[in-house]
Amino acid sequence: MKISIQKILQTDVYRFEENVDLSDLESLNNNDIREIGTVSVNGTASVQGKTITCQFTIAGTMILPCARTLVDVPYPFKINVVELFSIDPYYKEEDESEIHPIHGEVLDLDPFIKENVLLEIPFRVYADAEEIEANALSAGNGWTVISEEEQGEKIDPRLEKLQSLLNKDKNENQ
Repeated sequence: MKISIQKILQTDVYRFEENVDLSDLESLNNNDIREIGTVSVNGTASVQGKTITCQFTIAGTMILPCARTLVDVPYPFKINVVELFSIDPYYKEEDESEIHPIHGEVLDLDPFIKENVLLEIPFRVYADAEEIEANALSAGNGWTVISEEEQGEKIDPRLEKLQSLLNKDKNENQ
């Protein structure tokens, strides 16, 4: 999403609204986003001295893996963002500065949109209970899930010999 600096300077408050494709975030290695597509970005840009203040909202839905079953979980988000940019040609960005320098005649908001979406990814998401039940594994290579009712009073095969020794001791003591 690119905005001409001249358009921003010509008005008191420049309004913008656009859909931005963020599908390239899916291919990054260090995130869990399985699918994101386009997001809606709308907001305003205003100038005060040599600083441009952009206030905008990013809204969309990303698909993330469930923390329990790894099934796809849609995660809707709405992020309110305020970014500051300097149009002063002599301004140099410091390490912890919140003001970003603009080089050239165009303000590119794409990196800031992507950064804020990546920061919005939650630590864990969970699918609905019905979806978890439908996608939960109940058997695998050499194992099955047994409920407590199915288990009943069955003795663990590893402990059967110990149980027989205990029974033998009880019979001898009586």
